[in-house]
Amino acid sequence: MSLPYLMDDIIPNKDLDFLKLLVIAVGASIFVQAVTSFLLTKILSVQAQFLISELRAQVQKKILTLPIRFFDNNKSGALVSRIMTDVEGVRNLIGTGLVQLVGGTLTAVVALVLLFLISPSMTIFTLVPLGVFALIAQRAFKFIRPIFRNRGKINAEVTGRLTETLGGIRVIKGFNAEEQENKIFEEGVERLFQNVKKSLTATAFMTSSSTFLLGIASTGIMGIGGYKIMMDQLTIGEFLEFTFLLALMVAPIVQMSNIGSQLTEALAGLDRTEELMNMTAEAQEEDRTTVLSDIRGNITFEDVSFAYEENKEVLHNISFTVSSGEVVALVGSSGSGKSTIAGLAASFLNPMSGTITIDDQDLSKVKLNSFRRNLGVVLQDEFLFEGTIRENIMFPRPNATEAELQKAVKAAYVDEFTDRFENGLDTLIGERGVKLSGGQRQRIAIARAVLADPKVLILDEATSNLDTESEALIQKSLATLTEGRTTFVIAHRLSTIRKAHKILVIENGRIAERGTHDELIAKEGRYYNLYTYQARI
Repeated sequence: MSLPYLMDDIIPNKDLDFLKLLVIAVGASIFVQAVTSFLLTKILSVQAQFLISELRAQVQKKILTLPIRFFDNNKSGALVSRIMTDVEGVRNLIGTGLVQLVGGTLTAVVALVLLFLISPSMTIFTLVPLGVFALIAQRAFKFIRPIFRNRGKINAEVTGRLTETLGGIRVIKGFNAEEQENKIFEEGVERLFQNVKKSLTATAFMTSSSTFLLGIASTGIMGIGGYKIMMDQLTIGEFLEFTFLLALMVAPIVQMSNIGSQLTEALAGLDRTEELMNMTAEAQEEDRTTVLSDIRGNITFEDVSFAYEENKEVLHNISFTVSSGEVVALVGSSGSGKSTIAGLAASFLNPMSGTITIDDQDLSKVKLNSFRRNLGVVLQDEFLFEGTIRENIMFPRPNATEAELQKAVKAAYVDEFTDRFENGLDTLIGERGVKLSGGQRQRIAIARAVLADPKVLILDEATSNLDTESEALIQKSLATLTEGRTTFVIAHRLSTIRKAHKILVIENGRIAERGTHDELIAKEGRYYNLYTYQARI
């Protein structure tokens, strides 16, 4: 209210003392406003970043609780994007965007009240184009939100493919497929561009609409205000104050397109995050109430069937029992269902029908952490983390003693090659262990399983990547590895399972034969044919 006082009283009366006081008062208020804005923005921005970090941690924690089938259906790069990018919207929800929105709204409301006090008719005139703009903005944001949701999906897909491309660089270069990958990535980037273009078009239309409508309001105010001054219904000071307050009210509305887009994008990203957080974790399944305290390792499959897709069974009525400490070997042609049986035994999958029991307890009702802390797995394509050999072996038991580590190293004959390395067990192996041979990586994986000291051990093609010399070393330690452990062994090389207590020949999702090596050879059936064929090779 200082502007009309300045124009109508202080300046005409040449009152320098009051002019100084007014300037000091206005300057002080501006300083207080600046300091307050700085502190508020700083506090909210820091809090926003804190919440982003917390939310990222919560989303990552949630994702790790989801069942294996979720990861089978989603690219790792896409999941990385959902963890790192989708939660960024929190910054705009409680950060600078919200500060501007709330602060601007309060300013606009106060300015609107003061405008009514100066001239109700001029104020009502300005509200008509502002109301039209509000309707346009509402429609625009409703149109933009699905675009932002789709952008998150496209961005995740593009990121996922890029992650795969970088991870498979040797395959790409080996098959001279750089141009093909470039084309796929360019198509993804183009889809992302088209999505962004849609949102930018809507935002540009909203901005231009605000400029046009506010221009009309300003032009009308100029005419109405000029007429009122001529008719002595308004002083010059009041007109200048009205114009100043109108600018204060309009400024946040002009900013609305930018702030609104930020908030809409934030809400779209958080919608995707909420969708992820609402998924049921595998350990939260209601029936899982049994806690296994002391596992012996007796496992029974009773009439178990399984399908990855509805009406497409890959296992049909599988039944067998493995007693504690026994080694059961699963053999058969590729795609027969061996790895699926191993996945069911590891609780990575749940049977469609039938029952799997561990020590007479239904595995589908057992709390997974109580079972998996007694489980060791060595997969065909074993995964090693970037770091040292020591860190990878100690992964299941970071607090294991040096003696326990060395025992596992010797059991898997890892020392046979680490002794030749300058840094021994502290040798860096690169991403996924690219600096090691397949046989070396597999022996590290086996040492990792030995250190875990599980009651149930699953070896899925554990010797598939070993050369003849490495395989011979592993065979020497198999008796030690499996001693006292219930072990599932999947192997194409039948020479590696001659000493198994039970051999199950799996064909087309059914058990075709079962028995010991000698019993099955004597039958001269499917196992006999497989074994003699490999022997000839």
